[in-house]
Amino acid sequence: MEFKTIGGSVSIQNVPIFLKELASISSLHSTVVQAMDADKIAGDDHISFAVEKALRAVENGSNVARDTGVEIMRYASGRRQIEEAFSMGVREGDMNVVFVVLGDPENIENTLQDLRNIIDVKPVADYSESKNETLAGQFSITEQEIKATGKDSVPLLVLERVALVDILK
Repeated sequence: MEFKTIGGSVSIQNVPIFLKELASISSLHSTVVQAMDADKIAGDDHISFAVEKALRAVENGSNVARDTGVEIMRYASGRRQIEEAFSMGVREGDMNVVFVVLGDPENIENTLQDLRNIIDVKPVADYSESKNETLAGQFSITEQEIKATGKDSVPLLVLERVALVDILK
């Protein structure tokens, strides 16, 4: 199964209605679509690693979530508990969002086209230092860790948290 991402800004009036719209797009094109708060994403490596870990868990039956998209968000959040993983999810109001789309290449492209209609596409999932405070909060990264490794190491510390999801039970 392949995946691609698309990100941008969106104004969400009602989360359940927004999620139903995503479910309809997903169903229409036989893909998995997972929306996440792009401000809590530390770049492409973060997404790729979370998707890889989630798909491996689903493949070997060690997944916690029944839904592949939720399993991806669980790894991306660096949290073992599904309820805690929803901290990476969408919320009402203006926000940056990244969608992970899994499926066959043609179906992914059709899904991405539909998603372009509901967001203002821009590279919001890229890492920038301006995300450090938000990332530190999401991933429980301490000032001591940042001092010891340098402020440019925050994306690596996030990857460490993703890697530890399976270990910290």
